[in-house]
Amino acid sequence: MHSLLTRLRNHPILLKFLLLGSVAASLVFDCFADRHGAHFWGDHIQGFWAAFAFAGCIFMIALFKGIYHVFLMKDINYYD
Repeated sequence: MHSLLTRLRNHPILLKFLLLGSVAASLVFDCFADRHGAHFWGDHIQGFWAAFAFAGCIFMIALFKGIYHVFLMKDINYYD
């Protein structure tokens, strides 16, 4: 497991392709998913849940980055 993580860290382009491939695979799977009996209006739209998850990830990254800057980030000369 450790060697896999080291290899992915040393090859960021490979990691990017793996992540984009998983997103593409989820979109392809969603195109073939059964749509009858949907309980939510977004269930009828192909790719809705993949786009919703992507937007949620982007929102959480922005939110927690903002929280970091407000509460955790220290001044440059804090430890001097």
